[in-house]
Amino acid sequence: MKNAVQILKSKAVRGVATITQTQSAHDAAVLMGERGIGALLVVEGERIVGIVSERDLARKLVQQDKSAKTTRVADIMTKPVMYVEATHTNEECMALMTDNRLRHLPVLEGGKLIGLISIGDLVKDVISEQQFTIEQLEHYITGVHAA
Repeated sequence: MKNAVQILKSKAVRGVATITQTQSAHDAAVLMGERGIGALLVVEGERIVGIVSERDLARKLVQQDKSAKTTRVADIMTKPVMYVEATHTNEECMALMTDNRLRHLPVLEGGKLIGLISIGDLVKDVISEQQFTIEQLEHYITGVHAA
């Protein structure tokens, strides 16, 4: 099973989209839309102070009838932010996400942010591993060796 850093390396898009807590919820929604992502890390310098997701926008803006243009990210972000270390396995990440109903996890290495993984990244990795196992079993059963 892969660890968090290996999963990050397999992602097509690398890097982490961030926003500051003083920016507007509208800014967050626009940035997420432009990047095709579901969450932004909220940072102050190099320090992670929160995370804002599509879920935060829907629940904390729409349901409370707040204006996206006048509401600051600080007012809707989720904090504190749960994270994993680079060495955490896919299974450990999935357990943390499932137990805490999370969709995104920052990955830290030596206290430094190195990436953000989503539940989709983890599921994709599991499917890939299962497909590989199936192919190996099929080759074993049929006697056909993989090239």
